[in-house]
Amino acid sequence: GTNLERNLYLSTQLLELGIPVVMAINMMDVVKKNGDQIFIDKLSEVLGCKVVEISALKGTGVKEAAEAAVQAAQANKAQQIVHTFDKKVEEALTAIEAKIGSEVTEEQKRFFAIKLFERDDKVKEQLKPVPDVEDIVTAAEEELDDDSESIITNERYTFISSIITDCYTKKSNFG
Repeated sequence: GTNLERNLYLSTQLLELGIPVVMAINMMDVVKKNGDQIFIDKLSEVLGCKVVEISALKGTGVKEAAEAAVQAAQANKAQQIVHTFDKKVEEALTAIEAKIGSEVTEEQKRFFAIKLFERDDKVKEQLKPVPDVEDIVTAAEEELDDDSESIITNERYTFISSIITDCYTKKSNFG
């Protein structure tokens, strides 16, 4: 909770996996002590997953977080897509998803498409056969004038900035 922006980056990647997600925000006691505020309900709505407050040091909220995780796993409901990228990136991802075979579940095709867009070698090792998406990626890179990995990184941070604006208030050091 004390470094929400940095930690939301990993969270966006987890949300893209297409699996049930529960987010536990640690150090909420410190956030409140600093006079800052995280709007948990709004954050949950924006992320499309349950968000719970915890303080691991004090042990508060941990049981509730674990129970929420068990409930999410038992419900086995695929994570909904909570954010979209730039229109050109979305078009590329849709084209890549269409090339991914049935070895990947529908819920995880977006994750694999993003990783293929980023040219992630570890993900390529998991796919047999590996779809040829180089033309799609190269076209997007040329159109957006950046490399594919940076494009995805920048898109995630744009989304995270909107979350911070909507869901987080930092106590002013003035007045």
